[in-house]
Amino acid sequence: MIEHFINETITYDGTQLSSLWAFRNFGWQGDSIVSFRGPCRVNLTEMVDLEDVRKDSPIYSTDMLHFIAEHFELDLEKTIFRQRLLIAIIKDVIENTADIKLLRSGDDLYYGEKKLSVSIATLSPVSSMIHTGLNITSKDVPVAAVGLVELGIAENQVAHLGEHICSLYTRECRDIRLARCKVRGVK
Repeated sequence: MIEHFINETITYDGTQLSSLWAFRNFGWQGDSIVSFRGPCRVNLTEMVDLEDVRKDSPIYSTDMLHFIAEHFELDLEKTIFRQRLLIAIIKDVIENTADIKLLRSGDDLYYGEKKLSVSIATLSPVSSMIHTGLNITSKDVPVAAVGLVELGIAENQVAHLGEHICSLYTRECRDIRLARCKVRGVK
């Protein structure tokens, strides 16, 4: 599995959640998790979460740490499990880094009543995909929100945080695959 932090600002607008995005844009072919920093502006026309569309609730943040994972399988339930695994990894890393406690509710992370993350899992014609975004700052976010900086994570740590989370997710996916290969079947 490929893991990479892109060291350039990219505005996440929902179009990145499309099959072969990492391959088309960077030449990284195969299962991958890619992280980058940038604003988030997802208009209703690009939103995958129809619950948010029905609520007329576009997604916006001036600065986020984004993760896009792509697996070349077409199992949405398995992808949602992977999404929850990614969120659990992120929760552990942030709690250990900032010495705080977060609440995970489904695929969302909160600090008290303030939302830290957005996340969605979906299928493309050839793969399953996950997008997760973490607010770096809560400035101008249209809901009660908190950012990594407000939790005590310095801005100069954000890239390292993205790399570390990608590495842990990749390792966990590899370990899960290997765990399948060490047990014998039962009758």
